Formats: sequence, structure tokens, C-alpha cells
Amino acid sequence: MDRSNLNSQLEHLQSKYVGTGHADTSKYEWGVNQARDTYASYIGHYPMLSYFAVAENESIARVKFNITEVNVTTIFDHFILQRVFAEVLIVIHLS
Repeated sequence: MDRSNLNSQLEHLQSKYVGTGHADTSKYEWGVNQARDTYASYIGHYPMLSYFAVAENESIARVKFNITEVNVTTIFDHFILQRVFAEVLIVIHLS
């Protein structure tokens, strides 16, 4: 395959599926997409739910409910705080 064909296929996939990203995808967006896809995979694979249920001593329905209730954006709040802190340190260092 030639390079232009590969690039057009990649652009098509990126426009069709949200999680594939694009050139302007930030680390935050990429992380949120990855976490969302991971939780969706956990819910879709019954053996994984069973494993979590045994590990947490909960019913499978409760584990499934807990996973669906997770707010993915709160997982990456620490990333935003670290980024802001790093920018503040840079400004302090430059001044």
C-alpha cells in the first residue's frame, strides 16, 4: 500500500471512531478515552466482572453498577493539577 492510501484510511478511522484520536488529541483526551474504553471492556467481559466481584466480595450486579457510576473525568483531575503546578513552577523559575 502506498502512503497516501494509508493516511486516508487512518483519517477515515479517526473520523469514524472517537477513541482513535487525531493529531490534535491532548493527553487528557487520550486518557479519558482509554479509561472509558477500559471500563466498557470490563462491563462487556463477564469473566472480568466475576473476578472483580470475588476480589471485592460484592455481587456481579453491584460491581457492574459501580463501574458504570465511575465518572471518568475525575480520574484525570490529578493530571490537570500536575500540569497547572508545572506551569506555575516554570513561570516562577523564569521570573
